[in-house]
Amino acid sequence: MKYIELPRKVLVGDGALAKIPDVLKDLKLSGKSVLAADIVTERIAGERIAGMLASEVFIVSGSGMPDVDRLAGESVGCGFIVACGGGAVNDVAKLASFRNGIPYINVPTSASHDGIASPQASLKGEKPVSVRAQCPLGVVADTALIKKSPARLTSSGCADAISNYTAVLDWKLAHNEKGEYYGDYAAALSEMSARIVMDNAGKIKSNVSILVEALISSGVAIGIAGSSRPCSGSEHAFSHALDLICENPALHGEQCGVGAIMMAYLQKSDWQAVKKSLEWCGAPTNAEQMGISRRDVIRALSTAHKVRDRYTILRDGISRSKAEEIAEKTGVI
Repeated sequence: MKYIELPRKVLVGDGALAKIPDVLKDLKLSGKSVLAADIVTERIAGERIAGMLASEVFIVSGSGMPDVDRLAGESVGCGFIVACGGGAVNDVAKLASFRNGIPYINVPTSASHDGIASPQASLKGEKPVSVRAQCPLGVVADTALIKKSPARLTSSGCADAISNYTAVLDWKLAHNEKGEYYGDYAAALSEMSARIVMDNAGKIKSNVSILVEALISSGVAIGIAGSSRPCSGSEHAFSHALDLICENPALHGEQCGVGAIMMAYLQKSDWQAVKKSLEWCGAPTNAEQMGISRRDVIRALSTAHKVRDRYTILRDGISRSKAEEIAEKTGVI
């Protein structure tokens, strides 16, 4: 038995920001609210939203529990929270609202990750963890605003969506070899999101709504599955391992995309198609482009299986020599 949690309202399009009061009215949300943003997203959209809603502004400094604790404290007695920003802002708002038992609305300012509509939150600590919280009650994605975000963030979002390709194969493997629950509908939705981005990688710079809708669909797949399984497999484990190893890791989606190249090779699937799609959308396909050393890629690939208790194509791990061979054959190093 599982709960399936999905957003009630999703608005995507140019100028959607101006419709936030209407979305709140449709969702019957009113009263005192807190708007969470970082120092950049407060300037580009947060101040405008806070003015529309007469919200108190909370500045998120990271993605750890201290921010969650502070926001939860400041939003006691509020009717809802609005998240205005990227992954860290969204995760903090997601967890703080869940803790206080109040809804939250997500207003993404970039399309850099697949957590926009999902009920999962990612936190960094000694080990990166993904925890179940709640999905946003509503999502307002203003594509005119998102188009203005740095191109690197959009490319990272493309790579995160494309990495669903290997995540679904890992999930199916866990079902076949370990009897793990596998949801056909959630898997198909996640795979479709990856395929749409792969097939339209060259068009996304001019039509970012393709990516935004794919990332929202990925979050819906997570909500249906009841876990991040449809969108997070060995490629995400590789990314998390890099986060732990590297002093200056690349963006999450970038690392997942490069990881997907190597994991698709291990899965004996079409790793060349994954690589070509990443190139078309401007995402990195090798360690040098990510600014990560050869040594760190090998170390991350050979230790990724330890990052979390999730069965993937890495199984009980691979040796450093095998990791080096895979990275070299796929052109990652």
